[in-house]
Amino acid sequence: MSDSEVLSIERDGHVATLWLDRAEARNAMGPAFWAELPIAMAELSDDRTVRAVVVAARGPHFSVGLDLKAMAGMLAGGADGDEAPAGGNGSAEARQPSMASRAVVARQGILRMQSSVTSVAQCSKPVIAAIHGYCIGGGVDVVSACDIRVASADAVFSVRETRVAIVADLGSLQRLPSIIGRGHVAELALTGKDISAARAKEIGLVNEVLPDPDAALAAARQLAAEIAANSPLAVQGTKAVLAACEDKSVADGLDYVATWNAGFLSSDDLVEAMTAFMEKRPPEFKGR
Repeated sequence: MSDSEVLSIERDGHVATLWLDRAEARNAMGPAFWAELPIAMAELSDDRTVRAVVVAARGPHFSVGLDLKAMAGMLAGGADGDEAPAGGNGSAEARQPSMASRAVVARQGILRMQSSVTSVAQCSKPVIAAIHGYCIGGGVDVVSACDIRVASADAVFSVRETRVAIVADLGSLQRLPSIIGRGHVAELALTGKDISAARAKEIGLVNEVLPDPDAALAAARQLAAEIAANSPLAVQGTKAVLAACEDKSVADGLDYVATWNAGFLSSDDLVEAMTAFMEKRPPEFKGR
């Protein structure tokens, strides 16, 4: 991501930090963000040296959400470059694209942005969000796709879309119910109101509230380091099983994990764990 103007990646041992790096625009999410986020997540997912990912933001805010100015064309119907060629004398060829045609283009744009956010959830490594300042609209979509969230005391969260005449469509309405419960999601999404970090912790949106942004980032990185010290095979397998079992019954989930472990239990990491236990030393996992 060395050539990106909106994202950057920092590596420290087995932990990578993905920075939202458009501080001058309060990390508003425009076309470049939506295009580059899945590229960054794929890079981190494929990097075997990375075992955990922190998503953080430069500047005073995590993100104010969708860049309404940059995305105005899509919000207006997605007709960029889709006008019909001019015909003569007001003929049918001169007409603007139909509502159906514009809807198809708009839907394709929304699906691309949905896929961009989903790339966070689909990262094979655990992803931890360190949130500070405003986390609005698309910012909530992104952090709800993360596995764990921590925030600084100044964080403000809002599923803001109803206040700008939009139905939230990038994942908050689908992912938040399993995180904070349907009632809390309905309250946030229908009112579009802001909530504090303290309230976010109270309803389970974040695991911990830290005094300031630096402390939140440090806590997220410490948590990532704890995760990275474990067997990568077991950590990634646990994330995969959690995701696969989300909509399954307990019985189906148990059957799934039994099949998973039947295939993945016999690893070099397991041998290392047993050996380290017997030798009374910390294990050194290789992910094999």
